[in-house]
Amino acid sequence: MVDRGLSRQAYALRDRIDEVADLAAADKRVVEVHPEVSFRAMKGTPLRYSKHTWSGLAERRTLLASVGILLHDELTGGERAAPDDVVDAAAAAWSAMRIAEARSATLPAEPSGDPADGGVIHY
Repeated sequence: MVDRGLSRQAYALRDRIDEVADLAAADKRVVEVHPEVSFRAMKGTPLRYSKHTWSGLAERRTLLASVGILLHDELTGGERAAPDDVVDAAAAAWSAMRIAEARSATLPAEPSGDPADGGVIHY
């Protein structure tokens, strides 16, 4: 096994990650979501394409549209946003809506409640 360490992106975000972890520990309204888990839940089966491909973006935009989230071809400030980040944010919004409406599910489905077991992802 190759030990690659943290990515540059994760290293650069470390202070923000710690800040959110502290906030989440103090406020149970802060939950973790993962866009790829959300997209999998929307589709009901694994997605066919990577989000880094044209087909993958199209697949995700189609899924978002199927749940009522329409992403326009042109977005204000869109020239500064990576396309995969936009669809990921929309998927996170879908999960947030489901959480607010008490319709969400979690991975694992039956969380142990023990922080040593790792986090729970809501979708």
